[in-house]
Parts: sequence; C-alpha cells; structure tokens
Amino acid sequence: MQQLGNGFLDLAIALPLPPSLPPYSTTIILVTLLSRFALLPFTIWGKNRARRIEEVVMPKIEELKPLVTKQVFEAMQKERIKGDKAFLQETHAKRSMEILDKKREELFAEHKCRPLPSIIIPPLSQLPVFVVMTIALGRLSVDPTPFDSESFLTLSTLAHPDPTMTLPILLGVLTMANVESSNWLMTAAERERMRKAEEANAKRAAESGVTSIRPQSVVKNGLRVLSIGRIIVAAMTPGSITLYWLTSAAFGLLQTWTMDWLDIRRRRRLQKNLLMRPK
Repeated sequence: MQQLGNGFLDLAIALPLPPSLPPYSTTIILVTLLSRFALLPFTIWGKNRARRIEEVVMPKIEELKPLVTKQVFEAMQKERIKGDKAFLQETHAKRSMEILDKKREELFAEHKCRPLPSIIIPPLSQLPVFVVMTIALGRLSVDPTPFDSESFLTLSTLAHPDPTMTLPILLGVLTMANVESSNWLMTAAERERMRKAEEANAKRAAESGVTSIRPQSVVKNGLRVLSIGRIIVAAMTPGSITLYWLTSAAFGLLQTWTMDWLDIRRRRRLQKNLLMRPK
C-alpha cells in the first residue's frame, strides 16, 4: 500500500498537466475515470445477460403458460382431485408455478443468464479497486502529506473533510440519482405498465403464499440507504477520498443513464416492430 501511495504521488508530479490544474486532485479524477473504464466490460456483461432474460427467456415462459395451465388441469382431472373451488385453484396455481419455475431455471442455464450473477458480479468487480483506492488515499492524507498544501473546489485541503459539506451532500444526491435514473427516461405509459406489473406480481405472490424476493429491488433499496450513509461518512473522511467517491459516483450515474437510455430505445424499437408485424 505504501508503494501504491508513492506511485500515485510520482504519477501526479510526472503527468504533463497545465499549471492551472491542481496536480493531486486532477490525478485522483483521472485515475478514477481510468479504473471505471477498465471495469466497464463487467457492466456490459451483466447488461447483456439481463437482455437475454428479457428478450429470450421471459417470452418463452409467456408462451408456455397456456400450455402448462392446460396440462396441469388435465392431469388434475385424471388424478380425480376433489375439493372446493379455492382448493382446486390453489393446487392448480401451485403446480403450474412449479413447472414454470423449473422451466425458467432450465432456460437460464441454457442461455447463461441467471439473474443473481448478472446483478451481483458487476458491482462486486468494482469493490477491490474501491477498497484499495480508499485505503491508499486515506493513508496519503495522514500528516505529513503533500495533500495538505492543495485545495480543490470547496475543499480547503485534500487532507481534511469538506468544511462546507457541499461535496458529501452532492455525493449522496448522485448516489440516489443513480438508483432512480431509469424512471426519468420512462414515459407515463411505461411507468403505469411497470406499476401494474409490480401489483400483479405482488398479487400472485399473496395468492400463492410464497414470498418472492426480487434481487433488483433489494439492491435498489440498499443503494437508497447507502446514499444517506455516504453523506454521513463522507462528512468525516479526508477530501481526497470524498473527491474519489464523488468522481466514481458521477461516472456511475452517466454510465447507468446511458445504458438505461439504450435499453429503453431498444424496448421501444422491439414494441414498434411487434406492432408492425402482420397478424
């Protein structure tokens, strides 16, 4: 870690930066951007897997639903299962769900797009770099340090917390915006469809009595809590670390917004093509 810190200081001095730019702050920003660009393939990998779920797996499951419903109904008739209407409906729904869940898992394996790795691996790939950079900058901010002689934006020095709380609050805002950015690009009709789909999923889960855990919702709720926690933590950390976190959050927001925008354009194009197909 000491060698990494010394290498960072040497890099800041060696870079041919204009005299008007503060060397250490500029190097923090550049190193952050380069590291995020280097990890971008993991995010693209996760997006491609999510796209296969949406465009391949789920349409096949929707096609199978009427067939499975009919097969389960016929099987229950052959078995001469008796009971009141509520019992028969519950049994039919449970059996159908078990078959569809098994088929869904088979399709996930066939197309290599299981949801959990697609959601977890991209952010986890950033964790080692995030931890190493945070520790390295924290050690470089301990007196005596050249960071103490450089100010940037509202930071009086890179070695001390932001006295105005501007950067910590901006960090929290960017983190929250990263969570909510997908909703900004949706039309009112798309938001309504998403709301109805969530209500339908909740209703099915209530009827079946099975609690459905949606990894994406868990991650989003966790990030919402994190956005508040980051303000508190950043208010007590050296400015060098806050600047690193802020730059990474800004890159993450731009990355998320761009990918969500491309996804929404793709979905609208697919819907348009479906509507234009001859019936």
